[in-house]
Formats: sequence, C-alpha cells, structure tokens
Amino acid sequence: MENDYEFHSSFNDAYTAVTRRIVRKLSENSRASVSEISKSVGVSRKTVTDRIKASEKALGIRYTLDLNERALGLISPHLIMVKFDRKPDYGEIERILERSYIPQLVLKTKGSYDLIIYANAFSSSEYVLWDKSIQPKLSDYGVTWRASEVVHRQLGFFPLRTETIKRTGIDDTNKLLLSILNDNSRINFAKLSKQLNMHFNTLTYRFKRLLDEKYINRFTLTMEKPKDTVLMSFLSNYRVGKDYEDSSANARKAFVSDDADSLVSRYVITAPLIGSYSFFTLGIFDDLKSAQKHDISYHKKVFRSSKIRMDYAEIEGVLLGRLPIRSIDTKAEYKVIYWNKDVE
Repeated sequence: MENDYEFHSSFNDAYTAVTRRIVRKLSENSRASVSEISKSVGVSRKTVTDRIKASEKALGIRYTLDLNERALGLISPHLIMVKFDRKPDYGEIERILERSYIPQLVLKTKGSYDLIIYANAFSSSEYVLWDKSIQPKLSDYGVTWRASEVVHRQLGFFPLRTETIKRTGIDDTNKLLLSILNDNSRINFAKLSKQLNMHFNTLTYRFKRLLDEKYINRFTLTMEKPKDTVLMSFLSNYRVGKDYEDSSANARKAFVSDDADSLVSRYVITAPLIGSYSFFTLGIFDDLKSAQKHDISYHKKVFRSSKIRMDYAEIEGVLLGRLPIRSIDTKAEYKVIYWNKDVE
C-alpha cells in the first residue's frame, strides 16, 4: 500500500522550531525550569520565558497532570457517544453532567454524534448506576446513548477533573496536593508550601511519595482548541478479515506519522474499546479536507476488507473538563505498548 499515511501540518509550521521545542519540553515535563529548557533547546532564558508566555496566550495552555487513574481507584473508564433527536440546550446538559464527578471530559461535536463523554468511576456498579440515572435526564431531547469500555490508552490521556481527585480514597493531604498540581502543575515549591501551610522538607517528602506510589504518569499540559484547526474524532468497528494484521500495522504507521517537533501532535488520543465500538481516535488537522483525507478516508481504505464501520464528528467545543491536546513524540510514546517493530 502507498504511504499516504504521511502527514504534514501547516498549523505546526506557523510556529518557529524554537517555540515548538519549548512546548514539547513542557509537554514532556511541565515542571521543567526555564534554565533546563534554555540549556536543552539552546536559546537564552529570556527567549524561553517570552516564548512560554506567548504560547500560553496563543494556545490557552494549562499546566496539569496525566494521572494514573487505576492507582487513584478509578477502574471503570468508558467513552460514550450521544446523539440527540432534537437540538439540545447545551447549557442545561452541562449543568446536568457537572453535578456528578464521574464525567471527566464532555465534548460538543457535529457529525454522527452530538456529544463525546469520557467517564470513570470507582467501581463498575457505580458507573452503571450513573449511566442508568443520567439518560432519563436527557430524554427530553430524544437521546441515543452508545457506551464502550476503554481498554487502555495507546496515545494521549484523558485529563481528570479536580472534583474527582477530591473524591478519591487516598490520604487527605496527598489528595489536596494532587488537586493543586492538577490545576497548576508548574507551581513552585515555595508557593506550594505556603498554600498547604506545610514545611518545605515535609512537602518534598510528600511530593516524592506521590511519584513513588505512581499516582502521576507525567507533569504535562492541556490547551484550548487551537484556532485555524479541525479536531476530528472517529469511532469504529471492524469485521476481522484475513489481512487485518497488515491493515492494523498500516493504521499504526498513521498514528505515529507526525511533523518534526510538532506543536500539537496529529493524534491526541487513540484507544481500543470494548462495547458499542472497538476503537477511538481524536486527531488534529489543518482543515476538514485534510481530516477527511488523512483520517477518515485513510482508515476506511486500510480496513476496507475488514468491513469497517465508522462514526465520526468534528469537535466544536468543551462543555466539561479540559481538552487533552499535547505536543508529544508519538513514536517514543507508542513504544511503551505492543508494536515496537511496526513504528521503527
């Protein structure tokens, strides 16, 4: 098959290589000091500071945590696609959903579905109770509700709401520390110590314990939806054919094909599912034409013998939570899972 998974984004080109590398460093470790970034990128401290401030303003950067949900006790991750028969009042829907800590991310979409909800709970029964209770509250709009369990994340992460962290069963002080870091993972120790009314040495010990107990996967960042881009999501099901493995290998090549030092990675999230759908992606593109060619049409083509069924929609905005857009080395990230040989 021809390599039409290759991808290039004019959006990333709009920012200098220096800016892209600085954002990459922050995405890898949002607690990296200006001095560290300056030395790594090879520019002055002032340049780093100026570019960080400019990026924060242009992209709406928020410093946050990629959290280990299972370590926190969240064991029932689900993606839900919602379609309405009648145009809903999205303000009312937001108010309904935010009353519970179980929805972590709610995206308003346009296409095959009208909402994407990422939800997680502390038990399967807790999730089921929420699932069964929330649908009647949306019934005035004629709701179709398709839920799938998230098997694992291949790329990217789902940011957790701070309200959810406060419900976990971990030590109260660690809970508060995680909550503060989730809202600003770049906060320095002096401010953190003062905010917690905690001795510096005690804070250092607590901080190290959070890392040792693997509550935090990464100090990272989220952004607002970048201007002049299209965020496209799709969910798919496959009827496995004889060349399914070859098709999967080609799909994986698309997931890791990216611009050098991309400001925003092409694929924000990819995740296998069990339930109504078998796979989910969230990708960022220059425009709808590019999204159609490099995302929807490409995957239909590679899985054509597997009887693929796809539902897809453009992301119009965030109703609840934070949009998980990162600058990451997709090849390096993908190597932590199963298919090293396919992404060399």
